[in-house]
Amino acid sequence: MSDPIELEIFKNLYHSIAEEMGAALRRTAFSPNIKERRDYSCAVFDRAGEVIAMGDHMPVHLGSMPMSVRAAIDRLELGPGDVAMLNDPFFGGTHLPDITLVAPVHVREKKPGRGRPLRTAEADFYVASRAHHADVGGTYPGSMGLCREIYQEGMRVPPVLLVRAGKTDRDVLALILSNVRTPGEREGDLGAQIAACHTGATRLREICSRYGVERVQRAASDLLEYSEEMTRAFLRKVPQGTFRAEDFLDNDGISDRQVRIVARVSIERSAGRPGRRPAPTQPLVIVDFTGTDPQVEGSLNAVEDVPATAGLMRPIRVITPPGTVVNARPPAAVAGGNVETSQRIVDVLLRALAQAIPDRIPAAASGTMNNLTIGGIDPRTGEPFAYYETVAGGMGARPTKPGVSGVHTHMTNSLNTPAEALEYAYPLRVRRYSLRPGSGGEGKHTGGNGIVREIEVLGDAEVTLLADRRSRGPYGLRGGADGKPGRAQVVRQDGATEELPGKFNVRLRPGERIRIETPGAGGFGRADK
Repeated sequence: MSDPIELEIFKNLYHSIAEEMGAALRRTAFSPNIKERRDYSCAVFDRAGEVIAMGDHMPVHLGSMPMSVRAAIDRLELGPGDVAMLNDPFFGGTHLPDITLVAPVHVREKKPGRGRPLRTAEADFYVASRAHHADVGGTYPGSMGLCREIYQEGMRVPPVLLVRAGKTDRDVLALILSNVRTPGEREGDLGAQIAACHTGATRLREICSRYGVERVQRAASDLLEYSEEMTRAFLRKVPQGTFRAEDFLDNDGISDRQVRIVARVSIERSAGRPGRRPAPTQPLVIVDFTGTDPQVEGSLNAVEDVPATAGLMRPIRVITPPGTVVNARPPAAVAGGNVETSQRIVDVLLRALAQAIPDRIPAAASGTMNNLTIGGIDPRTGEPFAYYETVAGGMGARPTKPGVSGVHTHMTNSLNTPAEALEYAYPLRVRRYSLRPGSGGEGKHTGGNGIVREIEVLGDAEVTLLADRRSRGPYGLRGGADGKPGRAQVVRQDGATEELPGKFNVRLRPGERIRIETPGAGGFGRADK
């Protein structure tokens, strides 16, 4: 392994590249969802496609991005100046609005091998950018509605070349833009993602020019070894045993049946990895989702997205039975799996780990991203619009302090859309935006409060909500109370209020409002102690 000081330098170099990629994407994006809410992620990969560094962006993006890079490498011959594009959940994607661009980085001059042209010579690195596009076609504006199969959810793109040898493939781009409601915004955001990849490639060439390719690649390999050892060092402190937990999604939006997610987390001791001198005892974690409900008719299915390469995942084995809601098979609808089922998976895993390390695990957070989409024709321009945002909730109380109110947690790390930006870009008006007092569960430490967000539409609009934690609130721990469930209401032109479930689609007329009250979080510990 490299000198520790040198390793730290390279760790920060790689991280700074991913962060600068994100800054370039944010500054050049067209849509408020990316430039204001920062619903994007960027990462750097070695020549084998293993992730080296990620920006401080969206966990739900970053955890699955290695599969997108692997899919692009396996399906395409990537040469200098190429950029691959994909969003297919069954080929390395997550859900259709998340479009990933992957670019190879060629640093050294290469000579073509026998039968292999120079243009497809092996890359030295890869860079990738992923962003949530506010519309990718499909039945509903925003592409996040209640669907029964993936074909209804939007444009499905396997790994294809968007840029060939530095030139955009206009036919591929035209095919994409012809199938979305907001083509100008989509083209601008894809251009921003290309710029992010270009920024990452430029910075990688700069550090290779300064330190030499071999030295830079060796540092990348050492970082993977280091991250693995750091993970193992932590796992050695976790008690051995098998810890089981389960939790439920309210329903899939089609039926009223709850959807169960079960996890067994087994902490074991094993020999070292093959080919290495084993340490006396090396921990191994098995996360087994056997017993989880089968995939559902609605759009809450998740696809398997467990990276097998990153150093920190090497000591961990994940079992996701095929055909379940955590490892669905096509043509399952998956829009909500990425945003809602992923949150419940976190809740289940933390509940299991709370049995092993109770002084390290917080109570349940809000457990939903409250995915709100609004679309229609903008009366100001006569053009279609599609607005998407997630609404924050409470953070779970911690063993030593209260939870934070009004914050995105776990699988999401985005911001809110500022009222000024929202009202400038869309025919919408923010009527209320506040914390939801008393929604956090009580306890020795109180759970964070949720949020109230009320938006008025200024023209005819179609509104879709994909949310959860409406039938039961986020759980408390060690005697702490559960947080309050969320709720949704429509306020009609005459002032009448309609209660709506967590998953719905509704038409609104000018002057009508959608009000979202997000769940508070669970409390920690009994209030009388």
